[in-house]
Amino acid sequence: MSNAKERKHAKKMRNQPSNVTLSSGFVAERDGKHHFGRGKPSQPQKQELHSGTSRQWQMKMNPHLLPESDVNEQSSSKTMFKKKGGWKAGPEGASQEIPKYITASTFAQARAAEISAMLKAVTQKSSNSLVFQTLPRHMRRRAMSHNVKRLPRRLQEMAKKEAEKAAHQKKEHSKNKCHKARRCHINRTLEFNRRQQKNTWLETHIWHAKRFHMVKRWGYCLGERPTAKSHRACYRAMTDLCLLQDLSYYCCLELKGKEEELLKALSQMCSTDAGLTFAAVHCLSGKRQGSLMLYRANKYPREVLGPVTFIWKSRVAPEDASEDRQLWIWLHPTLKLAVLEEIKTTCQCSEPVKSNICMPDPLLTPAPEDSQAELADDKISKKRKRRDDGVVSRPKKTIGDGTGDACQPRSWFSPTTRIVVSDLTMEMNRFRLIGPLSHCILTSALRAAPVHTGEEDAEGTPHHWWTDTCRSSDGLSLHRRQEAVFQLLGGISSPAEIPAGTILGLTVRDPRVNLPPQRSRALPDPERCQANEQVKQLLLEGVPVACAHSFIWDQDVCRSVTENKLLDQDLNRMRSELLVPGSQLDLGARESKIPILLIQQPGKVTGEERLGWGSGWDVLVPKGWGMAFWIPFIYRGARVGGLKEATVHSQYRRSPNIPGDFPDCRAGVLFAEDQAKDLLETYKRRPPAKRPNYVKLGTLAPFCCPWEQLTRDWESRVHAQEAASMPGAQETDPRRLGVPCVPKEPCQLSNEAGIAENQPRKPEVTDCQAQEGTKVAMEWDASEDHVATTGSQLCVVRSRKLLKQLSSWCGPSSEIRRAPCRGQQELTRNVCLSILDDFPRALVWVSLSLLRKGSPEPRTMICVPSKEDLLQLSQDQSYHGPWESRHSDPFKSLILKEKEKKKKEKRQNGEHRASKGLAAGAPIAGQEALTQGLWSGPLPGLTSHCSRVLLGFVTQGDFSMAAGCGEALGFVSMTGLLEMLSSQSAAMRGLVLLRPPTSLQYRFARITIEV
Repeated sequence: MSNAKERKHAKKMRNQPSNVTLSSGFVAERDGKHHFGRGKPSQPQKQELHSGTSRQWQMKMNPHLLPESDVNEQSSSKTMFKKKGGWKAGPEGASQEIPKYITASTFAQARAAEISAMLKAVTQKSSNSLVFQTLPRHMRRRAMSHNVKRLPRRLQEMAKKEAEKAAHQKKEHSKNKCHKARRCHINRTLEFNRRQQKNTWLETHIWHAKRFHMVKRWGYCLGERPTAKSHRACYRAMTDLCLLQDLSYYCCLELKGKEEELLKALSQMCSTDAGLTFAAVHCLSGKRQGSLMLYRANKYPREVLGPVTFIWKSRVAPEDASEDRQLWIWLHPTLKLAVLEEIKTTCQCSEPVKSNICMPDPLLTPAPEDSQAELADDKISKKRKRRDDGVVSRPKKTIGDGTGDACQPRSWFSPTTRIVVSDLTMEMNRFRLIGPLSHCILTSALRAAPVHTGEEDAEGTPHHWWTDTCRSSDGLSLHRRQEAVFQLLGGISSPAEIPAGTILGLTVRDPRVNLPPQRSRALPDPERCQANEQVKQLLLEGVPVACAHSFIWDQDVCRSVTENKLLDQDLNRMRSELLVPGSQLDLGARESKIPILLIQQPGKVTGEERLGWGSGWDVLVPKGWGMAFWIPFIYRGARVGGLKEATVHSQYRRSPNIPGDFPDCRAGVLFAEDQAKDLLETYKRRPPAKRPNYVKLGTLAPFCCPWEQLTRDWESRVHAQEAASMPGAQETDPRRLGVPCVPKEPCQLSNEAGIAENQPRKPEVTDCQAQEGTKVAMEWDASEDHVATTGSQLCVVRSRKLLKQLSSWCGPSSEIRRAPCRGQQELTRNVCLSILDDFPRALVWVSLSLLRKGSPEPRTMICVPSKEDLLQLSQDQSYHGPWESRHSDPFKSLILKEKEKKKKEKRQNGEHRASKGLAAGAPIAGQEALTQGLWSGPLPGLTSHCSRVLLGFVTQGDFSMAAGCGEALGFVSMTGLLEMLSSQSAAMRGLVLLRPPTSLQYRFARITIEV
């Protein structure tokens, strides 16, 4: 046998008795005479076999071989050998003779040894395999490993013994756990709290993380967009169904104090010229929500802080004016620090207050030293240690803004004005429902809280505030009125029918109790409330002031509601113990009563198209109850959206998006810088041959919008015109004048006024320009002094009166000018001078709609069409627009020249001069390090870099599924807009050209200003 066969045979026979051995003569003779098949002799075998070789192996190899004790008695016998073709005689060919006699005792001993070895081999396992693994492969079944009855009967007893033995064995856990086992470790709550130290999680974070692409922005971890393709589905939800968004990351600032002191301090941060203020009648009573733009104290129209919404708490006694008022200001997290500091300065609140309202709850957040010790000891692969008393400490989930520094104050007090400013960030959840089915989802998911009766155990209920409210007759009647108004909402087809900003307070029961078993879609039922007079009164007047009251204003009540919330596992356990599965769960006095606040959000309120689109409701819920309201809303048919859907919503409403569409705000500037940095990194990751060359395309700023330089360039045009008009009035060029010269007669508008292109053209001077040139220069000197005193800073025009005036000028009109509307003026030179005197460097928010093909994108250039472009469009209505000629790339040519120069010096001057050339060409290496395809160094003149004069940039743009064409939103320069409007004819007024950063094609679009 070979070595491998010997080892295998020895392993099999290691449990056999040692007294049964092979004879040495057999091995010697077999090695000398035995040949295997095909006549090939075998390799020499080892002379010594294993001590445990059995007689059974000997009989198998040679069945005529007798025991060693019989060899002497059979001396006359001959040996048989196995040759090719079967068993044959020995070397002489003679057959072996049968022995004549045997000794009984010796023969019996030999047979007994063989039988005992056979029984021992059968009863003992010779391997680590299980019983069912000893069967042939064709008889094995997968179920045999866990079902003993699938085995043959003769092996079932042994399989039972193996199963019992394996049940008591403790299998060691592997250190390399699977992904699911690693996630399900004991310290999951502590791990989640630790991961929120840099970026705060919302209460719906786990739900979003499984279904959304998450991004880290503004100190929060937010869902950007769904993982599924749902762009059109989200638009359909906003238009016909309902879209749900979590806006809990919005910050809330609370102001408490006398009404006069609050209005006196806050009036310095807003202006009536831009719209409503904090003193609006409907908002001051607590009936409506207001929105406005905040500025630094007495700095309007510059130094804007950002847009905010505010809510006044309704008075308990309307006739009592001496009571303290409570005001909530909601704002974007990027605006929080600047607005909070300005409010503290204006209200003179400098003393910090230790308040239990805003501090994180110590019961809900583990102690820092305890959590650090547990995190150090409790690793993923180790078990959690127990305390000395045998009780395992269970960490609590962080609710609210518990990740912030507990040592920092959250409230500030003013000893002079008696105003208290508090930061209520993350103390409430804010959900937004957008779409016409918002009413149906609210009325089906929420139920008014049942009234507490005397029969219930008042001592056993943890909601004492609700018990006291039900005992009061005024509180009980107010709850009945709020419930009746809330039920009327189910019969209203759209939230846009209700007055904008309507507020409704309500106390509801736990929405998890009436959760449907399956997802369904809530549908309206207008028949029950169509002819109701109460519905008509609700649509005309809105919710009464008394119904705007809610207990969510009381922080003590909110804290009690959060602490006494019933856990989900307890609720599910009680639901599983119901006698009838699926029946209604009755918690009795243990059921929670949650105060909420419903705020109507108006949709599109500007312009004349799609008014009311995108309206809905905001739901304010105490902290800790986010998922309890989130899941019922989804189970009623709401589709969830993220930050991308919020941007689309603002784009279709034609409203600025926070903070990207606020270039005059500090938060908007920082956001633009971060966005430009990310886009530049993405651009550099692609090779030069696979990315656009913006220098050749004539795009100076492909990743940002240089608003400051745009307004400065238009202002320099005015300075150039002023310098040209100083020697004489004949040198005045109306096409380079920032303040256009418009004829006094409205019917004689100049159609010959063109826009300066790359090739300068000789100006044509009219009598009107010659007479008024000197006057323009004198008036510009006065306006320049005004700019020097007020500061020539960038600002956005938000004056409602001026925006209405610009809106009337942008619209096309017939050749015979129509009479101006009430309060509106004609577009004359004096009017333009007065406007630019107040807004020397100003931007105007505009909306653009493409006439034909094209889909605009962010940072698309808004340009002024030339006279030839408008003439060709009037002659050919299918004319799409002109093309921009391809520019040359001076940086690429310089780099190539320097490379060729260095190569030539190497060839001519040798290695020594080449080394000097490398040293001398060190600055050239800096030029080569610049990004190819981007403009390096300071940007040249923006307005005159291309063949069409630049007017502004697009900040939001895409194909509009509502209008069926490309739509865009952006800003244009005030000076450039006035020049363009004055140079265009009445029929073509308001037409501009759009060119994306990666294209040379200009396309016509119409510009409108919606107020």
